[in-house]
Amino acid sequence: MIFLFSICTFIFYLSTFSLVKASDDHDHYHHHHDHHHQRDVQVTKRDNDFIAAAWYAGWHQDTSPSFDTSDVSWEKYTHMIYSFAVPTQNVSQLSLDGSDGEKLPQFVQTAHQNNVKALIAIGGWAGSIYFSSAVGSAENRTAFVKTLTDFTTTYGLDGINFDWEYPNKQGIGCNVINANDAVNFLAFLQELRQDPVGAKLSLSAATGIATFNGPSGTPLADVTGFAQVLDFIAIMNYDVWGSWSATVGPNSPLADSCASSENQQGSAATAVKNWNGAGMPLDKIVLGVASYGHSFVVSHDNAFANGSDSELAAYPPFDKSAFPRGDSWDGDAGPDACGNHEPSGGTYNFWGLINNGFLDQNGDFLDSIPHRFDSCSQTPYVYNPDSNIMVSFDNAQSFTSKGKFIQGAGLKGFAMWEAGGDSNDILLDAVSAGMRE
Repeated sequence: MIFLFSICTFIFYLSTFSLVKASDDHDHYHHHHDHHHQRDVQVTKRDNDFIAAAWYAGWHQDTSPSFDTSDVSWEKYTHMIYSFAVPTQNVSQLSLDGSDGEKLPQFVQTAHQNNVKALIAIGGWAGSIYFSSAVGSAENRTAFVKTLTDFTTTYGLDGINFDWEYPNKQGIGCNVINANDAVNFLAFLQELRQDPVGAKLSLSAATGIATFNGPSGTPLADVTGFAQVLDFIAIMNYDVWGSWSATVGPNSPLADSCASSENQQGSAATAVKNWNGAGMPLDKIVLGVASYGHSFVVSHDNAFANGSDSELAAYPPFDKSAFPRGDSWDGDAGPDACGNHEPSGGTYNFWGLINNGFLDQNGDFLDSIPHRFDSCSQTPYVYNPDSNIMVSFDNAQSFTSKGKFIQGAGLKGFAMWEAGGDSNDILLDAVSAGMRE
């Protein structure tokens, strides 16, 4: 039975949650572990009613700052997802290149020592080129089942998170695409579930705001087949706005029906409505949350509302020819997985906003940095008038709102991209506390 989650219901939740309305009056590291130490406030995850998950980016074990297994607050999670293993042209091989695959055994061991499920993410934005061909024929589906069950057995993994971006919809630009991608994906998952190893695995999918595209190229109206074979989906409610958008906007909006029509690009509320309305039970929906934000170059004249020098404008235009560099984890310009030029991403992790002077050490607004909290999307913005950099991101207030939404809507929990983007567990503790209020 489908329990349709409506926008009206969501508005009711917002009112009962007493979410804070915005007011512009308002409401780093010298050692690489500084921003990862646990807070004194302990928010534990030992609650079987919720999934508390995060993606663990393998390549950030060797970056500056680094984030490895010793930096994870394991006691606050139920699932941790090592990212990424990538399908290759050879359906019998997965690639861990670029993800420090040699450290995967230590990851699994540490997760299990902490009674956390260790999952592997398959695909990703740059790793979905050969997903379609891997499930595109009966022969390939059977081979891919063996590839994945052998892989999970070899590493002692508890499950698989399929991050196909996207079935029958182009992602990075050179993905193999087939009109029957969603049909083939379901047939593959059903075969994986019939396998003795696959039957015992936790199987999940990272999804977009809309359901998978069907053969017609439009979102599926019925996903009950996927609901029968997946333990949960994690809706990637982020990158809703970015450098590809017409204006600055929220990276991860909680709601958007309260925005003007041109600014309704998707949100957690609409995503849940889309998936639940097509047959995905609410208790199989996990909300993806973002520990990072996108930066934009915005002129002083456009950044402020009505000639003010303190009140930031909503949805201002930005310089589309400028691609600002984000924090130290932001990638340099260069070729992407397709070989095409990719500019700097302009991404700031939450710790990066603190280290670069946008927020104070507690992740709160600074009086010296103009800021606003958008009551519709429940997300904040900051602006540096000297550099003309505006960042839309999530903070503790927005994560608390998302936690309350998860609890009130009856969702299964949250999954954060990424574990290492937080600072001192500020975001993790906020969403966890919100779910339990």
